[in-house]
Amino acid sequence: MVCHSMNIAYLLAEEPMSNIERLTIVVPEPMAAKIRAAVATGDYASTSEVVRDAMRLWSERRELRREGLDALRQAWDEGKASGVAGPLDIKSIISAAKAERAASGEHD
Repeated sequence: MVCHSMNIAYLLAEEPMSNIERLTIVVPEPMAAKIRAAVATGDYASTSEVVRDAMRLWSERRELRREGLDALRQAWDEGKASGVAGPLDIKSIISAAKAERAASGEHD
């Protein structure tokens, strides 16, 4: 695998210009080609802009994942705290779900 080194002035849009930090990153050739192509087509003004956008998207995705996990943990804790449901009749549950779907007009 061929890797290319790119000097990137990393800057988030919210940061003042005095907080720019220059980083050198190494990416595989196909990734470097995509970065250069994004600049060449005018989608981005510079390679730094491509990387900043990628960092913003990565940060947003991590935050959404964290929020999703927090919501799942909360739902789990609420479910456990609600007590034991008792024995379940799966046939009744399926029949009720099918009746509910039929009433709402949903189809398989």
